[in-house]
Amino acid sequence: MPVDDSRRERDLILAPNEYAFILDETKGNVINYVGPHKTSLANTDQPVIFNDRTKRFERCTLEQAIRLFSIAPEGWYIVLKNPPHDGKPPKIGAANNLPELNVGRKVNMPGPVAFAPWPGQMVRVLQGHSLHSNQYLLVRVYDEEAARANWGKAVIKPQTTSDHGEERIAPEQTVKPETEAPDLTMGKLLVIKGTEVSFYIPPTGVEVVPEEGENYVRQAATLERLEYCILLDEDGNKRYIVGPAVVFPKPTETFVEKRGSHKFKAIELNEISGLYIKVIAPYEEDGQAYKIGQELFITGQDQMIYFPRPEHAIVRYGEEEIHYAVAIPAGEARYVLDRLSGQITLQRGPSMFLPDPRRQIIVRRVLDPKIAALWFPGNQEAVEYNRRLMELTREKREEFVPDLDAKQFLAQQQAAAPEAKLKELRASSEFVGDEFTRRQSFTQPRTITLDTKYEGAVMINVWTGYASLVVSRTGQRRVVVGPQTYLLEYDETLEKFDLSTGTPKTDQKLIQTVYLRVLHNKVSDIVEAETHDLCSVKVHLSYRVNFEGAPEKWFDVENYVKFLTDHMRSLLRHAIRLHGIEDFYTNAISIIRDTILGAAVEGGKRAGRVFEENGMRIYDVEVLGVTIEDKAIAALLVGAQHNAMQQALELAAEERNLHATQQKETIKQKVAKAESVTQSMLINLKLEDVQKRLELNLAQIQAEAQAAQNKLEAEWTRQEPLDKINAAELTRHKAKLDQEMAVAQQKLAQQLEQLRAEVEAVVNKANAVSPQLVAALQAFSDKALAERMAQSMAPLAILGGKSIADVLAQLLQGTVLEHVLARRQEPATPAQEEQA
Repeated sequence: MPVDDSRRERDLILAPNEYAFILDETKGNVINYVGPHKTSLANTDQPVIFNDRTKRFERCTLEQAIRLFSIAPEGWYIVLKNPPHDGKPPKIGAANNLPELNVGRKVNMPGPVAFAPWPGQMVRVLQGHSLHSNQYLLVRVYDEEAARANWGKAVIKPQTTSDHGEERIAPEQTVKPETEAPDLTMGKLLVIKGTEVSFYIPPTGVEVVPEEGENYVRQAATLERLEYCILLDEDGNKRYIVGPAVVFPKPTETFVEKRGSHKFKAIELNEISGLYIKVIAPYEEDGQAYKIGQELFITGQDQMIYFPRPEHAIVRYGEEEIHYAVAIPAGEARYVLDRLSGQITLQRGPSMFLPDPRRQIIVRRVLDPKIAALWFPGNQEAVEYNRRLMELTREKREEFVPDLDAKQFLAQQQAAAPEAKLKELRASSEFVGDEFTRRQSFTQPRTITLDTKYEGAVMINVWTGYASLVVSRTGQRRVVVGPQTYLLEYDETLEKFDLSTGTPKTDQKLIQTVYLRVLHNKVSDIVEAETHDLCSVKVHLSYRVNFEGAPEKWFDVENYVKFLTDHMRSLLRHAIRLHGIEDFYTNAISIIRDTILGAAVEGGKRAGRVFEENGMRIYDVEVLGVTIEDKAIAALLVGAQHNAMQQALELAAEERNLHATQQKETIKQKVAKAESVTQSMLINLKLEDVQKRLELNLAQIQAEAQAAQNKLEAEWTRQEPLDKINAAELTRHKAKLDQEMAVAQQKLAQQLEQLRAEVEAVVNKANAVSPQLVAALQAFSDKALAERMAQSMAPLAILGGKSIADVLAQLLQGTVLEHVLARRQEPATPAQEEQA
């Protein structure tokens, strides 16, 4: 840019902390003047500045060329590009020639530092990175060798907290990392976590990667309870982390976001809600192995709070994530389709039915509009509802639609439906706070609104006095007799039949219905017939009909009205044919009722007409009118009836005169009779007075006699219980004596048995003693006695000068032992010696 000479000749004055680049236009050198300094510029000296974007020196005015030092205070650092080889900054107060620079290199210089950059250098002053415990930095290795050489020179302050729990950062106190350096390959990304480091300045070779908007400090995910986040790695794997926790992603991981949030609430489940899960990776839990492709249905009974895991994928139908139970009120039901077998069953209420989406789908049955009009006569809303559902089944050619599809389709067709109601069909994934937010269409505070008019199984209400025939596709038949509400199985339909209408009943006017009137039915008809004298008549009738017997027979006749009227016409024509016109016209009602209902029996009741074909019985008939077709004959009959009426009136007048005379004479007779009766009554009163006195005396005598008799009877009555008591006491005393005698006899018998046993024992003992044994015992006894006597009398024998035998003989003289002693003294015989 052109510059005035006057301006070039101006002096360059630099204050401290100022510098300026001056281009020597003769040599092309750029000189760096660093203050404090003063110099005069030559005409060939051009002030310039270095443009960091274009990497070129741009000419400018002298005032624009004066710049301030690059200053980084405590807690700041400078990123310097193109440093000099010797690492020295320009000298202060001098003109510095451009040294050789390491072009393309970059160094980090932590503060405090201040210097003037060399021409061609690019300087960025950055504040040191202060981190809370839920913040982190993402750093990248841009120079592998420099990073390894300077990794220990990083400024790091460990995370500490104050006494009040607040973070405190002291940048002036730096520490070096004591751990070994990580992998510092070129381009490697590292995470500096705020839970470990509260202040960080990267070393040379490492740079902090900013987020959008030059924001270097990144926020970690702070998860509260019931919250979780998902981290997606570059290799496609996901990592699920459950709170409470502070989540720092790996350098290759990113948070999965949905609707602007990367934190999600856990899914609340209960007994009436569940999740449809597909296993996408094998895993084991609680000793059970799960394979890829296996499907699970997790309800609140299994897990009240559900946190997703990397092996699970939620199967959605539309936007629905959570499957809720369907409230089935009492008397209603839902059609449930088994996806595997194709069978549709009926789930009856009252219940909270939670279908298993792996096998079960709630479906709605679609009725043809004609069938809907037939089954629900007069209900245009039901016809319109089924017509709209048929639009969904035209392509599928099915008789049912899934319940969720029906809800969405019907909601879309309601143009007036509020937007909030349409959104209720979509599950919300936005979570705020600790509370659980539930959709109000299903669970409102304190109330539950159920509108199941068309969502459940097809339900028919059979009114009182009606019946319907239910037929399944397998041929089973069932008659539903009202009053009753019946839920149709999916393969069941209502049997339709025709009814003749109009009067008289013909096949031209027919209506179709599925409801049979079985009680107090009324069928009107006109019967045309001829009498015996060929006179045509018309009889207007109204039949009263009931259906009786087995209900299955009621529907065996397709058009019971035509069947009834045809048969009764034949019977009435035959009966009328047997009578002349005058007789029939006079007794028409009796003839008709006898023909149809049978002759009256005792009590005036008639049997009625029973139809065995379908259990129909005519229990009454009303004759509404009899019309003669030939007007002339009708006039003659009317005239004859008039003459008969006139004669009847004359006879009635004479009978009235006779009756009046009879009444007058009867009154006179009654007056005379009354007077006679009065006299008789007076006499009878006197006789009655005398008779009553006599009866009074007799009554007194009888009373006294009766009292004496009663006294005797009472005494006699009292004696009889006494006799019984005495007899009872004697009986008890006798029984007692008998008992005591029996006991005594038993004791006596026992004593006799004991004595008998003792005698037998003694006898046995005596039998056991032989004569030899007795002799031996006596011998031993005698010997022992002699020895004892000898020992006792030895002193006496010595004193008397006699032998012991003599002394003993004197003592035993006169006893039995005397002979024994004598035998002992006798000499033994040879036989005795031999025996001995």
